[in-house]
Amino acid sequence: MTGPWTDWWRERREELLALAAEHAPCYVYALAEVARAAEELRTLTAVDRVLYACKANAHPEILRVLSARGIDPECVSLAEVEHARSHLPALPPERILFTPNFAPRREYEAALAQGVTLTLDNLHPLERWSAIFRGRRIFLRVDPGLGQGPHAHVRTAGEAAKFGIPLDDLEEARRLCAAAGAEVVGLSAHTGSGVFDAENWARNAARLAEAAALFPAARVLDLGGGLGVPYRAEDPCFDLAGLNARLAAFRAKEPRFELWLEPGRFLVARAGVLLARVTQTKRKRARSKQGEGERLFVGVETGMNSLVRPALYGAEHRVVNLSRLAEPPSCTATVVGPICESGDRFGEFRLPRCEEGDVLLVADAGAYGRVMSSRYNLREPAREVVLATGSA
Repeated sequence: MTGPWTDWWRERREELLALAAEHAPCYVYALAEVARAAEELRTLTAVDRVLYACKANAHPEILRVLSARGIDPECVSLAEVEHARSHLPALPPERILFTPNFAPRREYEAALAQGVTLTLDNLHPLERWSAIFRGRRIFLRVDPGLGQGPHAHVRTAGEAAKFGIPLDDLEEARRLCAAAGAEVVGLSAHTGSGVFDAENWARNAARLAEAAALFPAARVLDLGGGLGVPYRAEDPCFDLAGLNARLAAFRAKEPRFELWLEPGRFLVARAGVLLARVTQTKRKRARSKQGEGERLFVGVETGMNSLVRPALYGAEHRVVNLSRLAEPPSCTATVVGPICESGDRFGEFRLPRCEEGDVLLVADAGAYGRVMSSRYNLREPAREVVLATGSA
């Protein structure tokens, strides 16, 4: 988000506590916040089209809110394509962008048969399945060579990343497309997630414009997503105005191209919270260079089976005791879940006292939460609840 740090859930505390009493553990999504994020992106006058990377959160209501604001889905699996089409039946299939990665041939064939817009990020399909691309208009995903993002697992460019066609292979890609009878109408690049440097997308634009010299029919440059979201109070807000200025400067020099963005997290992260009740607390003696102390563990009813980001990425989500929101912090607690893994922890937080039955809230959990959940230990992950009131 670009505005002041605000937490919508503070004003809806009583409503959330009531939901927790009935549904916890649960994700709760405020559709008005999704709409607000969409409206922020609509201020990007230098961007011709915004798509939504629906892998971040594929809830049907979220897809509908975004579609109503002209933001169409970007999908990475055939199942996502079919999910989007089933919940947005009036959406023309070519408005869906499908960007598979190491998917089986049948997914490419099915997507082409449905008429969705397809992106290739590898030469293999062109080398081995060239017949299916004859007469097709396609995008190519380019690896611009430099990954971005705070953790190795979110960097999607560079030699260690599995995504994209290296710049050195684009001449071969041009040859293979011509031999297959496919027309390249767009180029895309995505360097990573959680990026706050607005110059990143201007660099992508410049690299793609240079690569487009090989593909004269390419008129779209898809600059990817990954716009940073502040997960901690001290984190900066993303500079949308700065991004717009940089892309406007690019367009002044290269007016022949359309510019697209495909954010995911930016549109939904702040809109979701995870609610879970405290199950148990535990104290352990702790020794350090400063002497003996005590470690407090606060356990909640769901963990990495519902939100794996802290274990997978070292992600930091704020945690508050919603039941005692007005009380000042009185302890440092390690908040953990019930999964039989040492990595099943949300982190350490300053909290007021926590008692069995208190509701803890994990903030900014609308992206890569439920969609990455599992039934590990055969525990059901948190369900989903939608708050439809407001301006959604």
